[in-house]
Amino acid sequence: MDKLDLRKEFKHLYAPSAKQAELVKVPKFNFVMIDGQIEPGASPDTSRELHEAMEAMYGISYTLKFMSKQRKTNPIDYTVMALEGLWWVGSGEFSFDKKDNWCWTLMMMQPKHITVKMYQEALQKLKEKKDSPALAQLRFESFQEGLCVQIMHVGPYSEEPRTLERMQAFADENGYVYRGKHHEIYMGDPRRARPEKLRTILRHPVEKAA
Repeated sequence: MDKLDLRKEFKHLYAPSAKQAELVKVPKFNFVMIDGQIEPGASPDTSRELHEAMEAMYGISYTLKFMSKQRKTNPIDYTVMALEGLWWVGSGEFSFDKKDNWCWTLMMMQPKHITVKMYQEALQKLKEKKDSPALAQLRFESFQEGLCVQIMHVGPYSEEPRTLERMQAFADENGYVYRGKHHEIYMGDPRRARPEKLRTILRHPVEKAA
């Protein structure tokens, strides 16, 4: 049986340095995705909608992995990719002190051999085991981010602003401006990891300043 490890294959995208921000060019990949928003008065830690979406994302991704391993023709085992999140605000200003206006898209990258048909079959199997409103919101599509600045953040999410300042300084010094949405990649399960052990890739699309 063939074995894939896309984290190793795309090490430059999923194992950046924590010491220095860098430029990377992110090609088109296929993802399972789901959109949502932090409820009024809630935060990412307390949002029920976000946590249900995370459960659905892990559920569909592991179901696809098992289906891939059990194929009669060309079975392939692979490492399930990290949970990722795009973050922005629907209205007002982005602030780490005020989180109940944050919008999000959760994403998990899928190998090339995972097809729409396999995704639909996996989704049906998952619904038969334990249906949830989040499963109905999942979608399978491609996403291409292009040129980005990224860095590894080690520690609690609450300490991200200091790392984001380093990213911004790197972009400014090299003549780039931000575009698109703030991107986080959770290298580990954010539902279980201790705050001081968290490793989060911070990424933001950029373009040359005019």
